Order: sequence, then structure tokens, then C-alpha cells
Amino acid sequence: MQEKRLYEYSVIRLVPRIEREEFINVGIILFSKEASYIKVEYIVDKEKLKSFIKKENFEIDCIIDALEAFKKISIGDSSGGTIAVMDIPERFRWLTSVRSTIIQTSRPHPGFSSNLDQTFFNLFKELVL
Repeated sequence: MQEKRLYEYSVIRLVPRIEREEFINVGIILFSKEASYIKVEYIVDKEKLKSFIKKENFEIDCIIDALEAFKKISIGDSSGGTIAVMDIPERFRWLTSVRSTIIQTSRPHPGFSSNLDQTFFNLFKELVL
């Protein structure tokens, strides 16, 4: 039997109009310090987004660029800037820090898992899709 590992996850949220505090869940960040594991995935449903925003000049490409930056930072891709070269726990804390921008995350939530990839998939399916 595989050992269960402590993990933390946050939901990545798109907040098109920060003053309204409405959001769409677009991704998940899952992190386990003891497993040296971090994973980020996102999906942007353009039709859902268009019906939610109702602005003609809203640039979806900018959202995708910001989400790609999250992903680059999580995997430690040096093109993600100085944050991307930090160790995994520091990257997770930076990605999940409180911010008032169009891309935000929920507060981190803990759990235990013997299969982090499966847990990630289950959370993504339940909270994003």
C-alpha cells in the first residue's frame, strides 16, 4: 500500500471585474512538499467566459498568457522569471498569495493522498470542469 502524503491545493480563479468579486474557476494548483510535487493545469472555456463578461474588448489572450505564466512558475521554467527558480514551496506560496488581479487563487486547502496525480485529476474534474 502506498504511503499517503500531505498535499495542499488552490483553485485558480478568473475574476474579470474585481469590484464585483465574481469569478470562474479555471484551474488547480496542487503541491506536496514531502513528495517535491507541484502541478498546475487550467482550461479557459471561451464561450462561458464571453457570457460571463459581456464586454466586446475583453482580451482572452491576456488571460491565457497570465495562466501560462502561472504554469511556467510552477514547473520551474526559467522563462517564468525569478519566482520560477525558487524552490517548490516558495513557488506555491507565491502563486497562492492574496492578490487583487484578474487571476486569483482560493486559499490553500490541505488533504492526504496516496496518488497525487489522481487527486489532481479528481479536483480538476470536480472544481473546474
